[in-house]
Amino acid sequence: MSLRKTAWIGTGALLLTGFLGVSTAVKAADVPDSEQVTKLLVETKAMAFQLSEDAAYMEAFTRVNVSTEAHALAINQIKDHVNALGRQAAKLQNAKSGAAPWQKIAIDRITPFLDELTGYTYAVIEHINAKPTFLTTAEYNDFLEANADYSSDLAAMIADFVKFGRTKERMERLTKKLEVPVG
Repeated sequence: MSLRKTAWIGTGALLLTGFLGVSTAVKAADVPDSEQVTKLLVETKAMAFQLSEDAAYMEAFTRVNVSTEAHALAINQIKDHVNALGRQAAKLQNAKSGAAPWQKIAIDRITPFLDELTGYTYAVIEHINAKPTFLTTAEYNDFLEANADYSSDLAAMIADFVKFGRTKERMERLTKKLEVPVG
């Protein structure tokens, strides 16, 4: 095969790849936001903020002396919040097929946070059950701090995705209103 023919085939392949890449990007941008997923994300945001507040409250136990019962009540409430978020994440997963690309990313990013939160929550529960008189150890305090950190990060991330969706929606409305090209 001649050098010219090889160069032409290579150029054609490059152009085809570029065209398909642009075509895929345009197609992904054309996928409308799912109202159902948006609603679920807004609900998830509220749930995550409640969890974050409760985890921060319990993490403050590391600086004050409270009863074992107070620890048990607080972690049970956190466990209930984590379980509720798990059910909410399942709803998001079920709605994922109709989601816009950015919504799919949001759904995918929630699960790892929940996995970590579940692990730390159950570590706290196990510690309370096994060593109720040792609630001031460094290991236990680390579990409480990790729960507070992960729940705060989860709430902030979900809030950012919800804010992104609202901003994107406003931009689309303004684009139509002003009749300006996007791009």
